[in-house]
Amino acid sequence: MAEQHVTTSDMESPSESPVVKTPVRDTVRLAMVVAALGVVFGDIGTSPLYALQTVFNPHDPHPVPATEYNVLGVVSLMFWSVTIIVTVFYVVLAMRVDNDGEGGVMALITLMRRLGTRWGRKATIGLAALGIFGASLFFGDSMITPAISVLSAVEGLRVVEPSMGELVVPITAVIIFGLFLVQKRGTAAVGRVFGPVMIVWFTVIGALGVIGIVDDPAILRALSPTYAIGFVAGHFGIAFFALAAVVLAFTGAEALYADMGHFGRRSITRAWLFLVFPACMLSYLGQGALILHDPSNVSSPFFLLAPSWGRVALVLLATAATVIASQAVITGAYSVASQAARIGYLPRLRIAHTSETEMGQIYVPWVNWLLMVSVLTLIFAFRSSTALAYAYGVAVTGTITTTITLFFFIARVKWGTPRWVLIAGAVLLLTVDLLFLAANLTKITHGAWLPLLIGVTIFTVMTTWERGREIVTTERARAEGSLREFVEEVRKKKLTRVPGMAVFLNRGKETAPLAMRANCDHNHVRHDHVVIMSIETEPVPRVPADQRVEIDDLGYSDDGITHVTARFGYMERPDVPRALAGLDPVETEGKLRLDQASYFLSKIELQTGDEPTMARWRKRLFIATSYLAADAAETFALPRDRTVVMGSRIDV
Repeated sequence: MAEQHVTTSDMESPSESPVVKTPVRDTVRLAMVVAALGVVFGDIGTSPLYALQTVFNPHDPHPVPATEYNVLGVVSLMFWSVTIIVTVFYVVLAMRVDNDGEGGVMALITLMRRLGTRWGRKATIGLAALGIFGASLFFGDSMITPAISVLSAVEGLRVVEPSMGELVVPITAVIIFGLFLVQKRGTAAVGRVFGPVMIVWFTVIGALGVIGIVDDPAILRALSPTYAIGFVAGHFGIAFFALAAVVLAFTGAEALYADMGHFGRRSITRAWLFLVFPACMLSYLGQGALILHDPSNVSSPFFLLAPSWGRVALVLLATAATVIASQAVITGAYSVASQAARIGYLPRLRIAHTSETEMGQIYVPWVNWLLMVSVLTLIFAFRSSTALAYAYGVAVTGTITTTITLFFFIARVKWGTPRWVLIAGAVLLLTVDLLFLAANLTKITHGAWLPLLIGVTIFTVMTTWERGREIVTTERARAEGSLREFVEEVRKKKLTRVPGMAVFLNRGKETAPLAMRANCDHNHVRHDHVVIMSIETEPVPRVPADQRVEIDDLGYSDDGITHVTARFGYMERPDVPRALAGLDPVETEGKLRLDQASYFLSKIELQTGDEPTMARWRKRLFIATSYLAADAAETFALPRDRTVVMGSRIDV
């Protein structure tokens, strides 16, 4: 997720020449591990708060009795599920496939576009659609995680003082409201303490787990996979429904992959293997030992592990950790929405960069307020973490299924691994994940419908926008006409040339800008120096400076009309004046006087047409979605006092 933006390409390069270790280099590596702890692992690291408690929830529609056999089987399932899904798949396999250093579903989709021709158009479209649905489910995850995480932490008050139970929901709502309210200030200041707080968190939950294990070492038998296999094979009727809650042990696994571009594979791997994984497993083992000792402890095994004198402090620490977990998925939602807009699945959204030094720290107002309303609604509707847990698993397993599928298709091309090896691996991993998905689908009537509804809704919006954009692009190209032919017309008409410089933003260099065409046709004038500029978003995170700009004189080097193509990665902000600054005056047919330039934008007014391009409801949805588009002048960093907007109308 994109709240910390640290470049690691040099440090992570496998072809890097051997470098003598120095204290400075070791300090940098340690700092990146600490930073990763504060951002990447907040979600999965707070799962011990509610995962085991949810499995043995007596109010579950399919309750799992807290017998010795079941406790050992469930804890064993948690250990081996996390090992297979997180350690083996994400850490060992998936993080080796990246899109120029970036990971996650959106990065896999852009990578699919670059490699898609090798599979055929239909396969590429189908896999891209699957990826978009996975990204849509992530938005559902971003709504549920803050609600369930903070609720589960504040619910510790009931253990400290049962009479405070009625305050859990109001306190949670206040914390969530405050969290979303400060998003516009950015996370730069708070982010510096995230890592140390999470180090304290993992140390504490690991130590509490050890205390529980010492009290009843018999729980260590759960480390044997025979207990997990025996539980599933011997008691499938119980184990199958238990899987719907066991999946809570690896919620947030996608974050390890999605944040790879910000912290690097090595930093994330080290943090996971040496601190996060051991601490979480010790916590689950300790909680299991506590339940073995007294089954009534299923009411709140996490907080009951702590001595009574330390529970208030543990509630405060858990609340801080869950706020960090919430922050991680919130900024992750900003990142996914931003990337989706850059590659054409959402309109251009208003994005504020909240740090002068960290490019990845962004704030998307529309997404922020949508998430806030959604999270608060979930808190007041479900009112407990156990009730919300029914809805949580579908979003998690759906996203993981998508990632596994895309990973193996891409790995075939990138690595050239024998097909039978990839098929065997895919079958094993998908069998495990689909079992979890099937178990969670049994909870549809109890809340699992929610992430599916969110996912289907966002998927519909994104695919409708993509289709509508294709239709508008076709119609717009017809209205604009050929750019080179238009330049010929301008030369022949010998229009009045007015002093100054004009920059016309356009979609490409094949067609003429509607704003310039309208200016020439209706006002019968043109500026002395004209730059027609196109912005291209490349399917890579960042574009090197020497590949940023391409200049074309459009066939004439003396008419004062030049075309400039500026390329940006999907993680970059397209800054037009900065891209134009410093260009060679010879190539641009004169020095660009940007301090005096006027910028022209073409605004399209959409209306429902009669052509059967889409269903009428999708046309209305597309037009409604277009109102979410950010102001182009702000998006491209244009000076408002010198920006002119000229409009035209297109039927959808």
